[in-house]
Amino acid sequence: MHPFVFDIARLRVVFGRGTRSRVVQEVESIGAKQVLVVVSPSHARTAAVLADQLGTRCAGIYDKVAQHVPVEKAAAATSHTRALGADVCVAIGGGSAIGLAKAVALETGIPIIAIPTTYSGSEMTSIWGLTANGVKRTGKDPRVQARAVIYDSELFTSLPPSVAGPSGINAMAHAVEGLYAENANPIMSSLAQEGIAALARALPVVYRDSKNLDAQDQVLYGACLSGILLNSVGMSLHHKLCHALGGAFNTPHAETHAIVLPYAAAFNLEAAPDAKARMTAVLGTSNVGGALYALGASVGAPRSLQDLGLKPPDLDRVAELATRTPYPNPRPVTRAAVRELLEQAYQGKVPNS
Repeated sequence: MHPFVFDIARLRVVFGRGTRSRVVQEVESIGAKQVLVVVSPSHARTAAVLADQLGTRCAGIYDKVAQHVPVEKAAAATSHTRALGADVCVAIGGGSAIGLAKAVALETGIPIIAIPTTYSGSEMTSIWGLTANGVKRTGKDPRVQARAVIYDSELFTSLPPSVAGPSGINAMAHAVEGLYAENANPIMSSLAQEGIAALARALPVVYRDSKNLDAQDQVLYGACLSGILLNSVGMSLHHKLCHALGGAFNTPHAETHAIVLPYAAAFNLEAAPDAKARMTAVLGTSNVGGALYALGASVGAPRSLQDLGLKPPDLDRVAELATRTPYPNPRPVTRAAVRELLEQAYQGKVPNS
């Protein structure tokens, strides 16, 4: 076994059905007095119930969220938080709501309690992202790491299949890239393998029957593990491409990940034998790209960048953005190679690797 360094952030996970009722206890445990609830509009009812539970501790509910967190939205939310005197942010929703809460925390330093309602994994990380002038930039800061993450599978039973499928593939992408990260290690790779297995096994069940709580528990477990990977080891070409697509063309976050993953994985796994062996063991085939493509299709995820409205000239812009600055990746990242990968993803061809 090669020498390695293992480092993991301080994490508190509250996992189980009905655990959303624990929010007040979590707020009390950090000594907060005024709670701002940041929520995706689709979860307004959950936010209203929470506000009633918090009583006078609830400073307000804020629902002006947007995907990829535009800097203008972040600035408005930060100003609103300061005006209310809130000292903790409870984020309810997917990556957009949690991302907005992170933007507020980055500027104000107030803690976050996250209650995810998609499988994005953002709730587990100290990674923030902001979009300005068509470019999405990301960074890491301990101020945006949630003090507690509450996973309640009962909140996912109303998640539409069209959202659940791509969101689960998005979660899996974190674990896949974690397997061939520059700072991968056996402990993280074992977590990645476990997370991928749980998602591959249970996501198709959830897609067919969102009220299957046993399957929802499994998908959330996989998403939790994938989120740990996202926060603990580096991400590579796949995430770079998705950030370029989202920032430049405002493509839907989870759907973009679901389309790109089979192609980025097939591209990189040829240069990452241990990662490919682990993926082969989990998926039961050495054609990992093809298996990931088939999994995405089985859960209703779009299969091509063309499906998201991109045009052929747009691919040149994405290739330029994704190769503008160097970053660790198992295979050399050249503009020509990335452009070819994007062409395959644009046409929706089944990868064969």
